[in-house]
Amino acid sequence: MSFLEVTGVSLQERGNDALQNISFTQQQFQKLAIAGETGAGKSTLLQVVAGLVRPDAGQVFFEGELMKDPAEKLIPGNPGIAYLSQQYELPKFLRVEQVLRYANKQSQQDADTLYEVCRISHLAQRQTNQLSGGERQRIALARLLLAAPKLLLLDEPFSNLDIAHKNILKTIIQEVGERLGITCILISHDPHDTLSWADELLIMQRGEIIQRGTPEQIYRQPVSEYAAALFGDYNLLEGPLVAAFAKQAGIRKQNRKMLVRPENFTLAPAGSPGLTGTVIGVRFFGSYSEVEVALRGGSIRLKTAATPVAAQAEVVVALAPESIWYV
Repeated sequence: MSFLEVTGVSLQERGNDALQNISFTQQQFQKLAIAGETGAGKSTLLQVVAGLVRPDAGQVFFEGELMKDPAEKLIPGNPGIAYLSQQYELPKFLRVEQVLRYANKQSQQDADTLYEVCRISHLAQRQTNQLSGGERQRIALARLLLAAPKLLLLDEPFSNLDIAHKNILKTIIQEVGERLGITCILISHDPHDTLSWADELLIMQRGEIIQRGTPEQIYRQPVSEYAAALFGDYNLLEGPLVAAFAKQAGIRKQNRKMLVRPENFTLAPAGSPGLTGTVIGVRFFGSYSEVEVALRGGSIRLKTAATPVAAQAEVVVALAPESIWYV
């Protein structure tokens, strides 16, 4: 039995298909992330899973039980599922310890552990109007977790956070799973947030799931150019360059476009095995340099941690067979 099972969920909003026949499962403690462009249906899907929005078709099962229609409940939602939206609110002019005490359904020992995980123990006597945005979000998260949910839905939790508060929240989300034993689903527009955290990724486009796989599979073998673009830079080669790199890598040429991540190119001095080209641009980013190379039939962008080459230098570019993916 799956911990969470979504089957055939569809929903129309203002005459448009917000969700189209969505089906997926999640096992307990599995870290699942959802990625897609703005308007792809990510937040709507989370709201359906949370029991806050009624789909036009389909069902959601949580721990083997069919989720009730939100209209059939006085307070929509499921007590076993917590949803942290982008528009969370806290009561104004109360002390943090008051906000948390009113929400607490756990023993004091368990609550103290939760406060430690959320990095809020030192904020107990502060008023909610005296908190930073990152602190307010951690209080809102802790208030949800005090209800002892089994599934936590996180809708763009890193939006509008500076790098310091973002790193704190990343650590908290990791510990929510490891120390508190709560299963999570995460939405984030930043590929670094999902690739480094998730066990599996769902890719959404126009209300549909177009690909599911491990972060490495999604990154290295995207189902389309759209899926590739969600997770960083890429080269989309066609025509003569496809034939040239297929021959160089010793693989069969296909009548499709070739997708290559910039870091998968190997840059070598002139005279080495590979395709000869000329450097037409170099940008230094500290830990790596981005190099644009003109080749016969087109140009490519690559990333290298080696000593930056000079513009107009003659170089050789090569690809390993496993670095090539056709779309």
